[in-house]
Amino acid sequence: MEHVTHGITLDGVARFVDIATDALSSAREEIDALNVYPVPDGDTGTNMFLTVSAARDALREAMADDPGLALGDGMAVLARAALMGARGNSGVILSQMLRAYVRHLAGAAVADRPAETIAAAMAEATEASYAAVGVPVEGTILTVARAASDAAVEAAAGGARTRDVFTAAAAAARAALLRTPEQLDVLAQAGVVDAGGRGLCVVLDAVETTATGRRPTPFSAPLGTHHIPVATLAPGDDLTEDGPGYEVMYLLDVDPEREQERVVELRARLGPLGDSLVVVGGEGLWNVHVHVDDVGAAIEAGIAAGRPHRIRVTHFADLVAGRQRASTRSGRRVVAVAAGDGLAELFASAGAVVVPGGPGRRPSTGQLLEAVVQCGAHEVVVLPNDADSVRAAEIAARTAEAEHDVTVEVIPTHAQVQGLAAISVHEPGRAFDADVREMTATARHVRHGAVTVAARRAITMAGPCEPGDALGVIAGDFAVVGSDLGEVATDVLERLLAGGGELVTIVSGDGGEELARQIAAHVEQRHPHVDVAVHDGGQSRYPLLVSVE
Repeated sequence: MEHVTHGITLDGVARFVDIATDALSSAREEIDALNVYPVPDGDTGTNMFLTVSAARDALREAMADDPGLALGDGMAVLARAALMGARGNSGVILSQMLRAYVRHLAGAAVADRPAETIAAAMAEATEASYAAVGVPVEGTILTVARAASDAAVEAAAGGARTRDVFTAAAAAARAALLRTPEQLDVLAQAGVVDAGGRGLCVVLDAVETTATGRRPTPFSAPLGTHHIPVATLAPGDDLTEDGPGYEVMYLLDVDPEREQERVVELRARLGPLGDSLVVVGGEGLWNVHVHVDDVGAAIEAGIAAGRPHRIRVTHFADLVAGRQRASTRSGRRVVAVAAGDGLAELFASAGAVVVPGGPGRRPSTGQLLEAVVQCGAHEVVVLPNDADSVRAAEIAARTAEAEHDVTVEVIPTHAQVQGLAAISVHEPGRAFDADVREMTATARHVRHGAVTVAARRAITMAGPCEPGDALGVIAGDFAVVGSDLGEVATDVLERLLAGGGELVTIVSGDGGEELARQIAAHVEQRHPHVDVAVHDGGQSRYPLLVSVE
């Protein structure tokens, strides 16, 4: 059993990231509207939300794959996912805070002083955030972090309980946030508090709620302040009148044996090129963010240090122009999550933009958002094809609609075969609402099942199972337990056909080709009036997927 020295459990961490993700989702537009520093590009709330939601998705998936996941391993998953999913200046800084906090707790060894351990972890997170920024500026997320960790350390030194340490940190952060306009002229001139600091307050409030069960007093701006939505900017306004014109971000693979040397050299090369430099990471993977005029030089600096990938370049001037000019988007596309190479080919052949997914590699909100935005369509239908991916798809859809001239509808498909049925009736020539209604109705009327093999001993709705048992799934619930895959698959099929049906669709997974042929032959022999379609899906974990329409 894992030795926990600070009172934090993995379930508690999971609750925190759930609460933080939901809170950032709710506050996203408000935080975006506060965003005037370092560039008024109106995306700080969205970036911080996407950073935390990427960490949440990865942790939840890891816990589902391994119910006995150790706290240290879960925290490592959380930190790495936040690093890889970090977006924007504040998102990258937040990811470094999470990483430093996690690393401190992983190495903590003071079992009888949990409050001091937590406070020390928060202090280390603050120090790491300052160290990550090329030129730290007060009146920003950094200032708010410092106030929170100082309050935590003071409370712990005074003998406070762990939950009171979190409460003190959150309260100090809120107070520091209200003082940010006094420290940064651009905030005072705009009449707003710092957007990144506000986002950090939302995260710390989530920590307090997780620890105490209480929701802190809702944030209210001081009397006389106002929010300036970015949409009020005019086409001629210059977002970068006094600064660089481009935001450059990339992940960077660096030789772990030489990474400290390489990162120091990278900072030295990037620093003179522009501002808002943030370099975070470790153990061979780094996230780089900088505002520059010379995009090529920024990327070349990464090449000199290691292997840059997932490179993102944003031209700030295009942000305003993009909001003002007529949309260049046109047509309608379907974005579908596919759990295997064969399924990906099926969806792609039907015209869908495919996002790889499925058990063990569910797509993040950011990946789905990227697919929706980059497909270039004015109308987009999303097929998540997995119950646990529906929420991520809905958040991606709402985010895309808020930031781009696109209409997005999510059809809550819980299975790959539901998605195949829905896209089979997709008709771009129909009115969008009519197309969505037809696809939704078709998916809803599909009865679906699957066959898998038990990986561990468990109690299911169909009774106990042992490792190696064949499990039959109907509509997402375990309904059959047996020793033979063929018998269990036949049982699942017959239950699905009990309500009638005209078409059976069978999708074979890894190692399931013979099983698919066996079940198809059974249908042709026992139900000659029913049509059968067999596909090679290539999905893992489920040798057979089946649906009845």
